[in-house]
Amino acid sequence: MMNANWMTLTAKAAEFEIGDYLPLLIPLILVQFGLMAYALVHILKHDHYKTGNRVLWIVVSCVFSIIGPILYIVLGKEEE
Repeated sequence: MMNANWMTLTAKAAEFEIGDYLPLLIPLILVQFGLMAYALVHILKHDHYKTGNRVLWIVVSCVFSIIGPILYIVLGKEEE
């Protein structure tokens, strides 16, 4: 029984095609790079932050893809 379930899961995994997920992935990738670009430009243009410093926010924005730039906007970006 266990072997049959494993074979079924393996067969379903083999049917996976990246093209099926492109309509979901492309907008997510565009949002990710857009947020990262916005955050990096803002970080590099400004010297003062609510919390942290420039190096911290560059690392957070680049390493934590979508979450990092959102964290910067919420927690680090100083009001102008």
